[in-house]
This record gives sequence, structure tokens and C-alpha cells, in this order.
Amino acid sequence: MALTLLLRCSDLDGTRRYYRDTLGFTVFDSAQSTLTVVLEDCRITFTQQDLWGTAMACSGTIYCAISEVDRYYDSVKDKVEIAWPLQDMPYGSREFGVRDCNGYYLAFAQLSAVG
Repeated sequence: MALTLLLRCSDLDGTRRYYRDTLGFTVFDSAQSTLTVVLEDCRITFTQQDLWGTAMACSGTIYCAISEVDRYYDSVKDKVEIAWPLQDMPYGSREFGVRDCNGYYLAFAQLSAVG
């Protein structure tokens, strides 16, 4: 089952540029003045509309499972704010984290093969 998050952003055009040019996501305009960004199976939709009546916030980390995390890390590490470096985690993934242009935390993780 696919999951798409809908998140508020302060600048749709800036978010478009960041996800396309900095993180290498495929970016396209979607319904009702929203923007959808896609990297492998990770999909996030952004809107500037205040649909929730609260300040922009997310109390967690958005995890994107990707196939080649080392190669992806090498391609973005000098262009993004690294929240935590690429490392093997005790729970079985190899991952790193970034803080995006809206202040959201994203982790890019490759799961280890279970033997």
C-alpha cells in the first residue's frame, strides 16, 4: 500500500526548487495548488494552504526507503543540512537524515537484507 503525506509549506516554489534541484526528486504540480515530490516509492505532497489552523510542524521524521543510500548520500551531502550522517543503525537500516527547506526531518534509509 502506498502512502502519501500532505504537508504544509511556506513557499511552494522554493519547495519545488529544493526537492527537484537539491534532493533530486521528481516534482509535479498536483490538484488544488499543491506540489507532489517523488523519489523511488517516497511521495510527499505540499500545500501553502493552512488546512489545519496551526503553525507548520511535524513531530516526527519522514522515512524514505531507497535502494542505494550510499550513492544518494554522496550526491546530496554537500547540498543539504545533514541532521545525522550516513550510518548503520542497530535496528537494521543504513540511513542518514536531512532537515529540508521547510524544517521537516527526512531520513533516507536502505534496509539490510535479513538473513
